[in-house]
Amino acid sequence: MKKLVTIFALIGVLAFGASKSFAQDAADTTKAATEAAPAESTVTEVASSDAAPVEELSFHQALKEKFIEGTVEFMWPILIVFILGLAISIERIITLNLATTNTKKLLTQIEEALAKGGVEAAKDVTKNTRGPVASIFTQGLMRSGEGVDMVEKSIVSYGGVEMGRLESGLIWISLCISLGPMLGFFGTVVGMVQAFDAIEAAGDISPQVVAGGMKTALITTVGGLIVGMVLQILYNYCVSKIDGLVNKMEDASISLIDILVKHKLSK
Repeated sequence: MKKLVTIFALIGVLAFGASKSFAQDAADTTKAATEAAPAESTVTEVASSDAAPVEELSFHQALKEKFIEGTVEFMWPILIVFILGLAISIERIITLNLATTNTKKLLTQIEEALAKGGVEAAKDVTKNTRGPVASIFTQGLMRSGEGVDMVEKSIVSYGGVEMGRLESGLIWISLCISLGPMLGFFGTVVGMVQAFDAIEAAGDISPQVVAGGMKTALITTVGGLIVGMVLQILYNYCVSKIDGLVNKMEDASISLIDILVKHKLSK
């Protein structure tokens, strides 16, 4: 439940920021048009003088302009997919980083607790430590009275459960990675159809006739590919983080078994 709330909160913040940005852009455009009306009488004077340098658009303004040129019905679905995938990716990255545990320090604390207070003291250490490694250790120590073999089986079984939890959400990021470019290509196909419709209506294949549809097609393709590339980078980061956590869990589990054997907690 907490994960869902976090994801929806991130989606809300990102969507609100995007909507506010485009609303501000529309207001700026209206204001510029209003201010330009009284200035029409001075156009002749300005044209007769040296031409003023053209003001370059900032990256943010250029991005908004291309978004509008790509048409709302094609660009908004791509943006929604990007926001959704980005929100899930951020939630996964935060969760995976919080799941990271200093296994060497934890094993040292467990060994010291076993020497001083036995298994119960060691369980107190693992229960008060955050992360999947500590959870696996807790399950193993709970079976310590049944022998090392049962401890090993418990660690292996619960390790699979923790691995499933770490991988949760990745399927939705993968879906967004595939859906973004597909939506972009869909806009491309529709743009090409519009271009050919314009050619048919005009009876001419001049650049002016086909430019509108072709431009829409290319912009939607670029938008979809950008979504796929960014989310793919985040997805690969999450996968590599999970692989690192799993390797740490396996190494730490072997060390825990050795510690239990050392303290003669065998069957």
